[in-house]
Amino acid sequence: MVEPTVQLLVRLPGPLARRFKRRVAVRHRSKFIERLLEEALPPEEIADDDPLYQAALAVETDDRLTSEMVEWEEATVADGLDGDGIRGKPTA
Repeated sequence: MVEPTVQLLVRLPGPLARRFKRRVAVRHRSKFIERLLEEALPPEEIADDDPLYQAALAVETDDRLTSEMVEWEEATVADGLDGDGIRGKPTA
């Protein structure tokens, strides 16, 4: 099955955009950017239909859990531990 394409608006600095337009033919620009992104980005390891991914999304959108996590964060901010997890040791 062929994935549908999506049109994106990308903003580039003027000099870079001019170089791009001079060096890459109009009909080859999308393929050029596609190749650059494929090389630069890590492979997609998690599919959108992965059950664990879906569970993580559900947790992130659960208002009750989100408010509980905020409470835990507030309760542990001043837990007496410094950045390396050792009590009372001065940090550099």
